[in-house]
Amino acid sequence: MGATRVVARYADGRVIKGFTQDFYPNKDRFHLIIDDNTVEVLVRRLKAVFFVRDFSGDSQHQERKSYLQGENPGGVKLEVTFVDGEVLVGSTPLGYDPKRQGFFVTPADPGSNNLRVFVVASAVKGVRQLFDYLLEGATPEQGTASRGITGSVAREPGLAGS
Repeated sequence: MGATRVVARYADGRVIKGFTQDFYPNKDRFHLIIDDNTVEVLVRRLKAVFFVRDFSGDSQHQERKSYLQGENPGGVKLEVTFVDGEVLVGSTPLGYDPKRQGFFVTPADPGSNNLRVFVVASAVKGVRQLFDYLLEGATPEQGTASRGITGSVAREPGLAGS
């Protein structure tokens, strides 16, 4: 397995960038190689792990926070609101289960520097499943309602595996 470029954002706002070869969503830690040093990262202290195209990104890029009509990614379309107020829109292949350590989200914006994001469940304020009528340019008649999951503990069951 080759090294993967990641940005680890801590819940307290710190950010570290490096390469990893041992990130697994069911493990409580992984290692980042930064220059010639290896740093152990505890997942429980993070907000998210961003798997990125490059470390610099594009500061001029305005991240799209919605799907366009006709876009049909695999998995469940979600809007994730972090405790710090940041919002991430994308899809997750396995659904959302607040009992798991976290979950992967592929951003809705194909031009995003983030290829995918491992969202740490303890950093989530709320998760809302998006249905077609919430897509850009669609009308309520084209879909059903959204299902919201809010709060840091009390979340509506049933989103996992949807």
